[in-house]
Amino acid sequence: MSMTPHNSANKGDIASTVLMPGDPLRAKYIAETYLEDPVCFNEVRGMLGYTGSYKGHRLSVMGHGMGMPSVAIYVTELLTMYDVKNIIRIGSCGGFAPLKLRDIVMAMSSATDSAMFDSVFHGMHYAATANFELLEIAVRKARELGITPHVGPVFCSDTFYQTTDAASRVMGEHGVLGVEMESAALYVLAARYGGRALAMMTVSDMVDGSAEQTTAKERETGFQDMMKIALETAACFAE
Repeated sequence: MSMTPHNSANKGDIASTVLMPGDPLRAKYIAETYLEDPVCFNEVRGMLGYTGSYKGHRLSVMGHGMGMPSVAIYVTELLTMYDVKNIIRIGSCGGFAPLKLRDIVMAMSSATDSAMFDSVFHGMHYAATANFELLEIAVRKARELGITPHVGPVFCSDTFYQTTDAASRVMGEHGVLGVEMESAALYVLAARYGGRALAMMTVSDMVDGSAEQTTAKERETGFQDMMKIALETAACFAE
């Protein structure tokens, strides 16, 4: 019998460090491309998860779906039921100029328009923040790979199809690098349950409304720079 309604893994099946793309097919691609002897531990609701080894370190990769409610389910279960200690989100985001398509963003902090945690913080505004150790090593690993990441705040929105771009525009005017839909929940839950978390994204489209964007297939398999940074970072914390 599975431990949760969403994950068929048994305790011990999942490594203490987990890479989490939104797209479960990206999780499958990473497992089959980069991990040695990957074993699938979850197929429930199509949210694929695998455990294998990377450069001798035990590592897992699992999808988390789209939006804060979805990522919150999987992150909560990983941190509280499977003894996971480190989670690195590897996703996509809309970028603000002067960022360009396929640039790497590392979210130092995450502002949000979501009311998901309002009751938890009794009306106060919590500063959802990355774990410094993960962030510091991720930046170092990126530079060792010859990649220059953009490090700063992102905007985590509950809405993909906006009726107005006013909120996003204001965020851009205050130094926000990109827009995505999961990092704030990831950071809040990691803080609550004592885990380390970092969200890194590849710019898949531009917030200014430019028609230029990456394809669905490229988002699944083409963000190699981000995957390599995440894997090298994870290896520093893995078993």
